[in-house]
Amino acid sequence: MLKTTSIVLVLLGSTSLFTGVQAQEFVSKPADLPFGVVNPKVAGFSEEGLRNIDRFLASEMAQKRVPGAVVGILRDGKLVYLKAHGVRDPVSQAPMQTDSIFALASMTKPMVAVGALALTQQGKLPLFGKVADHYPEVGQMKVAVKKPDGTVALEVPKRGMTIQDLMRHTSGLTYGGRPDTSGAALAPYPAGGELPSMKGSAAFVQRISGLSLVHQPGTVFEYSTSFDMLGAVLEKVSGQSLDAYLREAIWTPLGMNDTGFHVAPGKQSRQVQAFKLNPLDGKPQKIEVLENATTFECGGGCSLGTVPDYLRFGQMLVNGGEFNGKRVLSPQMVQLMTSNHLTRGIDNRVATVEPHRDGYGFGLGVAVRVEPGMAAVPGNVGEYSWNGAYGTGFFVDPKEKLVVVFGTAAPGDLRKYYREQIQDLVYGAMVK
Repeated sequence: MLKTTSIVLVLLGSTSLFTGVQAQEFVSKPADLPFGVVNPKVAGFSEEGLRNIDRFLASEMAQKRVPGAVVGILRDGKLVYLKAHGVRDPVSQAPMQTDSIFALASMTKPMVAVGALALTQQGKLPLFGKVADHYPEVGQMKVAVKKPDGTVALEVPKRGMTIQDLMRHTSGLTYGGRPDTSGAALAPYPAGGELPSMKGSAAFVQRISGLSLVHQPGTVFEYSTSFDMLGAVLEKVSGQSLDAYLREAIWTPLGMNDTGFHVAPGKQSRQVQAFKLNPLDGKPQKIEVLENATTFECGGGCSLGTVPDYLRFGQMLVNGGEFNGKRVLSPQMVQLMTSNHLTRGIDNRVATVEPHRDGYGFGLGVAVRVEPGMAAVPGNVGEYSWNGAYGTGFFVDPKEKLVVVFGTAAPGDLRKYYREQIQDLVYGAMVK
């Protein structure tokens, strides 16, 4: 378990370009986090700009819009900013700590993508391989096509769903209960919040394969249950549960000891809770994976973890697949993952899911910036990222050697506001 204190930092080395006093204001570092700490000015950040993060979150908390947050910034492998704000639990008023455990929701997807590519580089999971090779019932699914008169017809897929389709959301699958889904399916898809309580991957595949596809595979980016299906494939190929496989392939090598699909009893007091009512409309809100025990380790959104753990994951990607002496992927596999996979013939709906993401494509598990302008947030071409439905997010800018991870408990529409604001604040604090 990570130990945290109230912004206390010990810096070693007489040749340091900065003093501990200068760095303390921006970093509260858990003792076993293997990152050096750099003065913001040396890292190209304005100290006043970083204080804008503090001011913004203080204002949000004062308005009772969010209980608290953790924000972490790495540049060139060094900690520039790592701070806990507010409370972890609005009922008990327990303070937020940098090792507080967040429900990661869709931030599970990039980790599952890395787990899949680890098998790809072993020759066990080719990207153009068919999903039906692992689950034949998926190959029997038909495509629902809505006719002008409102009726729906079923068509045979023009080609089979591939592993690449799962990783870039072009499988023809969808999510239920989302405003951006096509609605052509003859029977409803499960919503993301329903998945943790399903009875394992076999039950999930049986449920999905009994539905219709909403698009021809390979034609439309539609945010979907694709990564839940991918997780089921990883279980088949690895012969392990998804938690056990990702722990062996990623979490243990990287030292991500607080990440998983299940939180040990001794760590449950560190879980981050949301307000019972959505501050925007007063309606009840909840974080489903905290309500009941997870019975389906869904690859699309059922994991939990800390901001420091995900900083390790992000830095591994920046480093070309290696972190702290442990290699997870080859550099070429990381490049493949973080390149745009949405060809010109694919209907790109990334900005439908994330309103500030005009100018983005999608790689394998991450959105990828392909235009310098268009989006509502600053960043360089090649920046990649994804977020979670309960208020978490991360982005990596390889050109700037920048990794940013943040966690809040905001399962309502405020989560999208925080995604945009945090990116504005971080880039707004960079001066070189």
